[in-house]
Amino acid sequence: MAEVTVIIPNFNGLRYLPCMLESMHRQSFTDMDIILVDNGSTDGSTAYVQEYWPDVRVISLPDNTGFSHAVNVGIRAASAPFVLLLNNDTEADPHFVEALLLCMKAHAHAFSAGARMLCFDRRDRLDGAGDLYCALGWAFARGKGKAADRYLKEEQIFSACGGAAIYRRELFGEIGFFDDEHFAYLEDLDIGYRARIYGYENWYAPDALVYHVGSGTSGSRYNQFKTRYSSRNNVYMIYKNMPLFQILLNLVFLIPGFAIKLFFFARKGLGREYLAGIKNGFQISRKGRKVPFRAAHLGNYCRIQIELWRNMFVRLGG
Repeated sequence: MAEVTVIIPNFNGLRYLPCMLESMHRQSFTDMDIILVDNGSTDGSTAYVQEYWPDVRVISLPDNTGFSHAVNVGIRAASAPFVLLLNNDTEADPHFVEALLLCMKAHAHAFSAGARMLCFDRRDRLDGAGDLYCALGWAFARGKGKAADRYLKEEQIFSACGGAAIYRRELFGEIGFFDDEHFAYLEDLDIGYRARIYGYENWYAPDALVYHVGSGTSGSRYNQFKTRYSSRNNVYMIYKNMPLFQILLNLVFLIPGFAIKLFFFARKGLGREYLAGIKNGFQISRKGRKVPFRAAHLGNYCRIQIELWRNMFVRLGG
């Protein structure tokens, strides 16, 4: 049995697969297997992988079921103690897998560890050094756009970006898998948040380098699909992970936070999509999939809340 299973969700990513798979076959760590979960691609992705990379296991889904469902299929098919999620529009440094695994082994209570992600076309710039979330209801990639040699310290983060992160597989049985309701966007933040509630840690591994194109599937940084699903999933994530008292505590920040975002997207001609996403977020929240509140987790909620306030100043300070 391999120690690491690499799971690559794919939807019409043929143009990225050669570079990504070549980089995964140059890894210094070799005790791993690779699963590509294809979400109903029509561009020949599966035929290409089966012909040129026969050691990669391909799981073909008939339709595009979304990022969350695809990676859950991969996690359930894996047998390794660690599962590593990797976007199809990436190129991994040769020590990428090794560095993530070493970080996990160094921290017994770690649920996940995220890579230092650099921009594919501007490799002197960060795409992200771990994900943060704040009391305004804003999720953001730490260090995005800053110099690549920033954030060189291994440290705890709010959550790992699922585009290049490793997870302890056995813990999914305790905290649950990625939420299929998310389809795409914020699903990694949601599961990292949930892990924090249960008392586990998310770490940033700066020696794990990966180069990321970004929006390789959705097509652009700001578009109707991404805007609607991001606002929808944000409302749902808040409802699901915050007990009522914490939601009420944060309303004074959440209301202006969402208002500022609405103004931002309205200026880009996407205000209607942002509002539609919020409405849909309230609708799916009625399904009642809240993380059950336990008194034993109260200390974890308090630590998370302090971090939400602190991250607000981090974000506003740029």
